[in-house]
Amino acid sequence: MSLSFREKLSSAVQALPKYPVVVYIDGFNLYFGIRWQAIKQGSQEEPDPRWYSYLWLDLHAMCTRMLTDRQDLVAIKYFTAPIIGGKKKKERQNAYLDAIRTLPKVEVIFGRFEPDRKECDYCGKSNLHPQEKKTDVNIATRLICDGLADIYDTAILVTADSDLIPAIQAIKKLKPNKRIIVAFPPNRYSKELEDATHAKITIWEPMLRKNGLPAIIKRNGLADVVRPEKYSGKKGCTSSANGQVAKPAK
Repeated sequence: MSLSFREKLSSAVQALPKYPVVVYIDGFNLYFGIRWQAIKQGSQEEPDPRWYSYLWLDLHAMCTRMLTDRQDLVAIKYFTAPIIGGKKKKERQNAYLDAIRTLPKVEVIFGRFEPDRKECDYCGKSNLHPQEKKTDVNIATRLICDGLADIYDTAILVTADSDLIPAIQAIKKLKPNKRIIVAFPPNRYSKELEDATHAKITIWEPMLRKNGLPAIIKRNGLADVVRPEKYSGKKGCTSSANGQVAKPAK
């Protein structure tokens, strides 16, 4: 039985090589976007537990949903920094990092926190506040180096940090055939960043809801990774009694 023209065309298209895609994720930008929405949907004292459950996110599944049939996900680069202070916060971060390291094609790249002295607007006293450093530089460096090495045809930036615009402009100049897409986390947007890229994606609830990690993740030769209770989606687990909810950055 001979194939129809449509079947031959479909077969020929499927045989063509796919366009490689690398996704660069600003971990804290994504985290605080989701967490701020949890507070907006609930309150400062009792954030919406449903949105907190989205912090237990399957990055590979989410990134795959951003692609077309003609694209191939070759790497997910997740940028973060080890948090300072708070045993439970560290435990939650470590649990999530252990979880995403079990996913295909995920690489975790660390920056760091440095003390930054800030003066209180009310009392005038100054205190040291940890500030995340190097994430934007790390993303920019990887974006340019990977582009020059032709690792990707399309780069997707999950962030709303406009500090990345010079790196995007550099890639456009050095590799004009590359495409840069920005994927804005919930409650995060930059008009400058949208204008500097070729297209935008908005990460919103349906994409997060469909891409949760299992509550328990098995690992060969290692202890299971267990989802922190705060990310369970259960009412009461996100209250200030279970750990103070800091006011999110604007």
